[in-house]
Amino acid sequence: PWENREEEQEGKKSSRRIKGIVCDVKNCVHHDRENDCTAGKIAVGPSFATSCADTVCASFKPKEF
Repeated sequence: PWENREEEQEGKKSSRRIKGIVCDVKNCVHHDRENDCTAGKIAVGPSFATSCADTVCASFKPKEF
């Protein structure tokens, strides 16, 4: 499910993105400028969720500004 990208971003090569995963959380370290997720993997939970509103991305890490 990975697609390699070799784009320059602020002087660094961008990471791989998870194909098909869209992320709107711009303050996450795994978010890129094209709303893609560059985490090595994602974890969504909790296991007892009964609706979309009950779920969270456990892979979220805030960017340091």
